[in-house]
Amino acid sequence: MESNDLAPPLIEFRHVSFGYGGRLILDDISLSIPQGKVTALMGASGGGKTTVLRLIGGQVQAQSGEVLLHGGSQEAAPQDVGRLGREALFQARRRMGMLFQFGALFTDLSVFDNVAFPLREHTDLPEAMVRDVVLMKLNAVGLRGARDLMPSEVSGGMARRIALARAIALDPELVMYDEPFAGLDPISLGTAARLIRQLNDAMGLTSIVVSHDLDETFQIADHVIVLANGAIAAQGTPQEVRDSRDPLVHQFVNALPEGPVHFHYPAVDIDQDFAQELLP
Repeated sequence: MESNDLAPPLIEFRHVSFGYGGRLILDDISLSIPQGKVTALMGASGGGKTTVLRLIGGQVQAQSGEVLLHGGSQEAAPQDVGRLGREALFQARRRMGMLFQFGALFTDLSVFDNVAFPLREHTDLPEAMVRDVVLMKLNAVGLRGARDLMPSEVSGGMARRIALARAIALDPELVMYDEPFAGLDPISLGTAARLIRQLNDAMGLTSIVVSHDLDETFQIADHVIVLANGAIAAQGTPQEVRDSRDPLVHQFVNALPEGPVHFHYPAVDIDQDFAQELLP
């Protein structure tokens, strides 16, 4: 993949901390999401990957630090998403598309109406133009012929592609993917990965992919960020992350059962455990 060294950021985290209750999820992290690139956000479960997406979308607010959304021109000042008012936040969200885990299609709407939903909700386009846009987006994901089907009539892989068509319906600058490959068979997984890369390049998007599927994600990513223990454990090109000497990153990218993340949950010695069961 191309180097992103010179790519200006679309999203910046500056010293961001966030937690739920008394548990800190992100601890003073700073990162950049380069424009026009595919950035993979990876790490063990519970490491804060989906929380990063929620902070970008303004569903939650950083407890300290800034989540900056840069404008489309050099003159535009970046916006701190966490400090935007209701109307400004809605305007910022129109620059974003989201593919939820497992698609999250509206089950009582047809494929066509699912993709048309954001257009009808956020624009005043005439219905004839809505139809043209929907058919173009469905054609881009190879499912124009499925427009009259219901979500219950399509496969899991097709549902994910329909959700992708809906995510790009408003021609966003940024598309966020939360586990786009979860539960897919190898053919559907390869198709989804190829679509993410092709649409990113063809539409000039910036993409953030949260995934645990190392091989497919590393093949399409320009930039990889690995989160662990509330901090950034590694970041760089896929090869740079593979070559990382950090023990946790090494365990993660090589799928090793033992390392900083232990197979066994902390417990007393097994002999002591069994001996206690024998006591009257």
